[in-house]
Amino acid sequence: MFVKNAWYVAAWAHEIGPVPFARTLCGVPVVLFRDRGTGKPAALLDRCCHRGTPLRFGQVVPEGLECGYHGMVFDTAGACIRIPGQASIPPKARVQAFPVVERDELIWIWMGEPDRADPGKIVPYPFHNDHARWPHKCQVYHVKANYMLLVDNLMDLTHLAFVHKNTIGGNPKAHVEAKMTVTPTDDGLHFIRWLMDSAPPPTYAKAVPLAERIDRWMEFQYIAPGAVLQWTGGIDSGKGAVENRNQPGFSLRIFHGLTPETDTTCFYFWSAANGYRQDDPGATDALFHEIDTAFREDKAIVEAQQAMLTARGEQGLIDIVSDAARVHMRRAVKRMIAAEAASEATGA
Repeated sequence: MFVKNAWYVAAWAHEIGPVPFARTLCGVPVVLFRDRGTGKPAALLDRCCHRGTPLRFGQVVPEGLECGYHGMVFDTAGACIRIPGQASIPPKARVQAFPVVERDELIWIWMGEPDRADPGKIVPYPFHNDHARWPHKCQVYHVKANYMLLVDNLMDLTHLAFVHKNTIGGNPKAHVEAKMTVTPTDDGLHFIRWLMDSAPPPTYAKAVPLAERIDRWMEFQYIAPGAVLQWTGGIDSGKGAVENRNQPGFSLRIFHGLTPETDTTCFYFWSAANGYRQDDPGATDALFHEIDTAFREDKAIVEAQQAMLTARGEQGLIDIVSDAARVHMRRAVKRMIAAEAASEATGA
């Protein structure tokens, strides 16, 4: 079950161009395209109202999206505005349209009730627009796992020491002994972990000169149901990192956007922003390679986890101390699902 009344990432802005772009989101086939006149993105149900042909086989024309089967044209609101050889257009000749907003290099989509789609609730990420201070590269994976398993993975960072030994991991003991504060919020949660007086992991050491021991932080903000904002870094121990993290050292920001495709598949949108050698494109490329390597390790683990859960179910699974943030996260999503169910029941 998915939260429908929420903004999800549908695509990176550069993915939507002059041809129809199809993607299944929250179990619904959607086709995205840009209006030829304004350049603004639009999203329609990928199903022509005439014979059910996927609109992704059509083309973008000046008036809107032309079906590739019989040439019917639909505008960005989903209304049919032209039927070849027919002057009168039936009022029912339309397809469902979804609210979409382009912001911070992302295309956001609302899959629920259109009149509740408030753009003010879109997760802001201004770092994508600050290329001087936060040069970055982005990626999207198709993952064969429920999107919540990837959110779980981001909420419990003790896995870093075991899954990412050669990149962003570090000493397992440092992760187990990390000082962590979890704060529930109205729309999710915030947590920060401190790994004090620990050895810098390989990714950090390759990026900038660091002492043998650093004070390292991992700050995460989760906005339900599918956005996670991360600021991670470290500076030499003894320099007061807790009081002031804006000192020379290692620093990166990562945007995580998790969007369900089906109950067992999803899309993982992420970007890695370099916060240290900003004037060196090679540094940004190297950071992206390191993070991409680590996240592909996560992808392999989570896909294997999904396969096992599909085969054996969740009965008998337990929670441990490191699940604190994950438990709060799951509760936030359950509250949203329960609220939608109650609203639907009242409406019915």
